[in-house]
Amino acid sequence: MSHADPHVPLARLSISLPGALLTQLDAMVGARALSNRSQLIAELIRHELAGQVQAQGTAPLAGTITLIYQAAGGRVREALARAQSAYFKEVISSQHVFLEGDQSLEVLLVQGPARRLLQLCDGLRKVRGVLQTKLVTTTALLPPLHARARKPGPAGHAAPRPQRSAASARPRAAAPVKSSTTVRPRAAKEKK
Repeated sequence: MSHADPHVPLARLSISLPGALLTQLDAMVGARALSNRSQLIAELIRHELAGQVQAQGTAPLAGTITLIYQAAGGRVREALARAQSAYFKEVISSQHVFLEGDQSLEVLLVQGPARRLLQLCDGLRKVRGVLQTKLVTTTALLPPLHARARKPGPAGHAAPRPQRSAASARPRAAAPVKSSTTVRPRAAKEKK
């Protein structure tokens, strides 16, 4: 049995399933090219546990909200932007693409208290023209998005940064930047 992290102690459990469900499970294991059922079952359990934390509403979560909506000349996109504006701290970035049939797909990268993410998702779902909404979360969080403000030093200038010892010095990751990307499909080449 191969597992992602050989240092994590494993516990065994035995479950009984209806035959048809086991057949579907094995088909999914094969379709995902997993080495065993345990990997898929662990993934499903992690997903359900994240959902339970989400339902409790107190823990911070990171994730995505995926929206499919009618393009409607930009009216729906504007309404979605207004709905998102009340959740500026939770929406990290968004990416938008035009789909066929006058539809759009937008993916929001979000992080924040579970209740706020659910409220955001509900608010987006209420916008007329939204066809599908899905919130997918994890309990693993993004690194801090904002650096701490330094206290002012003499004459209103920022105080110098304290020197770190070589032992505590480590490279700092760049803070994520809020972004929005729109991808427009290329026009089909005309036949000659």
